[in-house]
Amino acid sequence: MASMKSPSANTWPDVRTVTLDDLNEAVVAGISDFRAHPSYGIAIGLALAATGWLLFFILAEMHLPFLIWPLAMGFALVAPFAASAFYAVSDLRERGQPVTRAAVWAGLSREQHRRDLGWMALLTFLALIFWLEIAAVMTFAFGGINTFDTDYLSKLLDSPSGWFFLLMGNLAGAAIGFAVFAITVISFPMLYHRDTDFITAMVTSVRLVEKNPITMLAWAVFIGFIVVLSVLTAFLALLVLLPIIGHSTWHLYRMAVEPVRASPPPETQAARGVAMISGRLAES
Repeated sequence: MASMKSPSANTWPDVRTVTLDDLNEAVVAGISDFRAHPSYGIAIGLALAATGWLLFFILAEMHLPFLIWPLAMGFALVAPFAASAFYAVSDLRERGQPVTRAAVWAGLSREQHRRDLGWMALLTFLALIFWLEIAAVMTFAFGGINTFDTDYLSKLLDSPSGWFFLLMGNLAGAAIGFAVFAITVISFPMLYHRDTDFITAMVTSVRLVEKNPITMLAWAVFIGFIVVLSVLTAFLALLVLLPIIGHSTWHLYRMAVEPVRASPPPETQAARGVAMISGRLAES
């Protein structure tokens, strides 16, 4: 079982001020990681896309089309766990180690990773179930038995009350999504990187959001845009966008939580001309 002991307030890991420029630099480094080792991202993105296609087919066959959009949006809640392999790749590159499947698996299979990453994965899965329950209740409250009609969506879009329902539903989803974002934005890479418990990781993540509300809101909106774009492309965009977000999240974590990395990934520095300024990546 995971250790439930939490440190006192003055022993939480220190979090740094993160700017919009830092987000840009994290994405630049994330793109570099993906370009260096695209096979991991494409494989995991394809697996998630196939899972999405299967779930959508099941919902359609069960005549539950009203859950398709909430489920699609809910992918963002479980994506941080799916991105764990990207943290391993970025970590290996940062340390100048060969990136092999054996090395990635060895990093993910360490005992503390299996333990607390598992607890965080369970938490995000429960959040997804909670969101789907909220979406179903709101849908039935608005549409009743008509929810199962084949022309339900057209009726929804043809009435002002339908647009109001869509607005309220998406706002509810955004609120739940941001709450989960706040506790997971750097929790998963932190649990991969450090021998710490999931409570410490969640608190550190929330403290980072609290210290940098505008920057973290911008990051959340960016991730939301990526999710919408992925849905509009039948999840095919996940093959590229998911690994970039995953690698970028690793670099964001390494910038934001003390101690920060001592140097940028050697490959990134050589390819992008990146220099360290106050423990951060900066384009030179």
